[in-house]
Amino acid sequence: MKTQTFSKNWLLILPLLVFSFSCKKDAKAVEPTDLKLEATISTDGSGRVDFVATATNADRYFFSFGQSTSESIRSNDGKAYTIYPESGTYTVKVTAYSASDKSIEITKQVTVEKNEVIDNTGYVSPESYPGMTLVWRDEFNGSELDTKFWNFEEGNGTEGWGNWELQYYRKENTRVHNGYLTITAKKESFGGKEYTSSRLTTEGKKDFLYGRIEMRAKLPKGQGIWPAFWALGANIRTTPWPFSGEIDIMEMVGGGPGKDNTTHGTVHYEDGGHKYIGGSTTLKSGDFYDKFHVFSIVWTANSIKWLLDNEEFYSFDTTGANKDEFRKPYFLLLNLAVGGNWPGSPNTSTVFPQKYIVDYVRVFQ
Repeated sequence: MKTQTFSKNWLLILPLLVFSFSCKKDAKAVEPTDLKLEATISTDGSGRVDFVATATNADRYFFSFGQSTSESIRSNDGKAYTIYPESGTYTVKVTAYSASDKSIEITKQVTVEKNEVIDNTGYVSPESYPGMTLVWRDEFNGSELDTKFWNFEEGNGTEGWGNWELQYYRKENTRVHNGYLTITAKKESFGGKEYTSSRLTTEGKKDFLYGRIEMRAKLPKGQGIWPAFWALGANIRTTPWPFSGEIDIMEMVGGGPGKDNTTHGTVHYEDGGHKYIGGSTTLKSGDFYDKFHVFSIVWTANSIKWLLDNEEFYSFDTTGANKDEFRKPYFLLLNLAVGGNWPGSPNTSTVFPQKYIVDYVRVFQ
């Protein structure tokens, strides 16, 4: 009798155990689905962005806001926010988990524009010069780069744009706001490179033969940082460099005293091989990071003169058949390189991001 009772009880319990095990197995198989992410970007210039993530069968979410690799914020209700420290485009990733630890993820890019107060202290050049007419200018007064004048050059070029530069050039690192053009160099991985920045040209849109060409700018600083304002022969697509010529109006190779406060002016040309020559000048106090300066050349059929804040510091004689490339039109370039043959790589003292802030570019003839 006891044996029969035990057997009957076991027969009753066994289906319940099978059912319970089956339920647990089914619970483990539940995965989150239909993950969505909404972002609300504050319009007050604070840099705040609010996020709401939703998914079926999710009981928790983890947010990475695209600012560092170690960053991860948990949210049980799918709501989170962050305040970005600077303007830019960020890639946000959300991972949703179910109770059985199955997961699904989604990414979304958000572009943030912060109100940045730029100290306009520094030298301001006149809007006219005796015997010359202002023929072109960009004061960067709009809300985006004027593509009637400028092109973006993207990527890393050939052999780091011929200089073994370390950055990947992107449109996203350029901003026009409140009357300034800002090119930002960032330490971030993109396109197989560890840094990003921007490179702009007027090729095919604006080129110039002779005149006074100038830019008012506040420069970045630090080891491996290399801002430039320069010009290339408009015929470079059919006449290879250096036969087409190059005029470097301003280059600064950062890295502390003697570097962050020194600007270089140089020409490159062909004369039985690649030739280059130039001069430099150093500020009496401070760095080019501290305030705005005006970098200029005065270019004629016979010479090119370099000026800093309207004071000449170098002159190059362009007469002679071997310098004929300097009697042809040139287009303009603005870029902020990271690393390369000349400045070397950034080191632990280099702070990112770095900003190259341009107030205006003007051409007089």
